[in-house]
Amino acid sequence: MGQKPKRTKSGSAWMHEHVTDPYVKKAQLDGYRSRAAYKLLDIDKRDQLLRPGMTIVDLGAAPGSWCQVAVQKLKKQGRVLAIDLLPVAALPGVDSFEGDFTEPEALHWLEEKLKSGQVDLVLSDMAPNMSGVMLSDQARHYELCELALEFAVDWLKPNGAFLVKVFQGVGFEGFRAQMRLAFGQVVIRKPDSSRDRSNEVYLLGRNPHKREPVAVDASVTSSQD
Repeated sequence: MGQKPKRTKSGSAWMHEHVTDPYVKKAQLDGYRSRAAYKLLDIDKRDQLLRPGMTIVDLGAAPGSWCQVAVQKLKKQGRVLAIDLLPVAALPGVDSFEGDFTEPEALHWLEEKLKSGQVDLVLSDMAPNMSGVMLSDQARHYELCELALEFAVDWLKPNGAFLVKVFQGVGFEGFRAQMRLAFGQVVIRKPDSSRDRSNEVYLLGRNPHKREPVAVDASVTSSQD
């Protein structure tokens, strides 16, 4: 048997923060799979992104709390397509694929599901598995963001929207510039439920510049905190 891992101070601090987090407790009471649900709820309250009849793609969906919010807002009118490296437990109204968005299989699955139809909203809460090397982690994260942006531009309807998690720091301004080239409107959102110490924010792009949907040859990971 392997040795039991030692508990670090940083690990203990994170666990204490997690179990005492009011949004973690609220998620448990409200039946959401993670506190990330309230980030989408906060943004939707302000920007009214979710409505019945939409086709929504959720990239980096596990454990599925954004899918839960989306399904509730769709009111059984519309559909959600979800992708993650980790499994997303079954939810009525959600089709999910366990795989890597950076690999062709994931894009092929989405293309088959969409069958040349367009998308109302692309959500991306993806983040790479962190190595602890900040510059490397930032670079890998923005690679995922760029792939999500490419997918969004190819598949969104003219009045569609793209909401993506980003981290302020190296790469942020460059990616925001790409977003501004792709969308008529780009705004930053920091939901109340996002931890103050976190440098995560969300970029919301609306009204993509006209471009015909095409098959994308590259392709995702995830995780919702």
